[in-house]
Amino acid sequence: MLRGADRWLPGYLASLARRPRETRVPRHLIIGIADHFEPFRGGPARCDARATVRRWTERYPASVSGLADADGRPPRHTFFYPAEEYDPECLALLAGLCPGQYGEVEIHLHHDNDTADGLRAALTACRDRLRRDHGLLGTWRRAAQNDVAFGFVHGNWALCNSRPDGRWCGVNEELGVLAGAGCYADFTFPSAPSPTQPRTVNALYRATDRPGRPRGHDRGRPCRVANAAAPQPAGRGFLLVQGPLALNWSRRKWGVLPRLDNAGLDAANPPSPRRADLWAGRHIHVRGRPEWVFVKLHTHGCVPANAGVLLGEPMRRLHAHLQTVYNDGRTWRLHYATAREIYNMIRAAEDGRSGNPGDYRDYEISPPPAAGTPATPSGPGRSSRTP
Repeated sequence: MLRGADRWLPGYLASLARRPRETRVPRHLIIGIADHFEPFRGGPARCDARATVRRWTERYPASVSGLADADGRPPRHTFFYPAEEYDPECLALLAGLCPGQYGEVEIHLHHDNDTADGLRAALTACRDRLRRDHGLLGTWRRAAQNDVAFGFVHGNWALCNSRPDGRWCGVNEELGVLAGAGCYADFTFPSAPSPTQPRTVNALYRATDRPGRPRGHDRGRPCRVANAAAPQPAGRGFLLVQGPLALNWSRRKWGVLPRLDNAGLDAANPPSPRRADLWAGRHIHVRGRPEWVFVKLHTHGCVPANAGVLLGEPMRRLHAHLQTVYNDGRTWRLHYATAREIYNMIRAAEDGRSGNPGDYRDYEISPPPAAGTPATPSGPGRSSRTP
């Protein structure tokens, strides 16, 4: 809990002070799971990796059977698939799962000692391949941005070259490269107690690169509501969607110190009703729209022990708690969302939209084409899909 506290603790304390004391009802809890989906993690044989993905795609629908949010949507994952682990069969299996509203696929990347040009080439190649060959990734709706859009999770948490030793990245100005390639938001954090953790905690914010220096993600402008009569563009800066970071006093180390909860779902720290309440209590929101509460969780779903949690009884108990406490229709309404849908809801809030966030799932970025009908690019990074 104390490791790296000089980076995250001041921001954490500041996040407690800015939590709203009162909000109008009903409040809306928006839950998304960023799955760092790495079937080749640890270097398994190709056949084993494909078997892992096949088990996921076969078991996931049954694991969430009978569960639905206030919009009638089942729980879903966003599968952030590593660009460096491309395998057509694994991607075809995931693409087959997504049309049933069980999730979407976005881009994950592990790189080391890289350059801006190398990063740009890797992102655009992955983006175009996922869209062209698998019908994945959404499209910007604006006529001037009729391009493929993608969400991002950085491997080893090292966005903006943020490790002290400089490993697992190499690109200080990473935010600009991501935006230029069509990325709509980063979903990497929180990463505490890792030193890659930004100093901004429990926030939705827009950051800019610091030329020649790492850690452009450390601080930025908080997302705010604009005038509904005159919607504003997304504004300057690259969007970072953070998950909740909390001190869990009910699960203490040595019976004294609270443990740090970084919204990770894994076998060593499985989901629980107590943790769900901690996440919701961080009250991550667009300023001016406090009744829309965002909870972005993360996991490594291809780790066998984690898969047992995610596809088994621990997650069913979590969903039962969410349905009981956060989906009564009066004080709370529950919304399961993909990364793309979370981005769209944030943009709708920034533009002054209110009411049911589920109405804005496709607000600025349209859904991917149906699996099995890959899009034909109409130019570099462009899609033939009508916005």
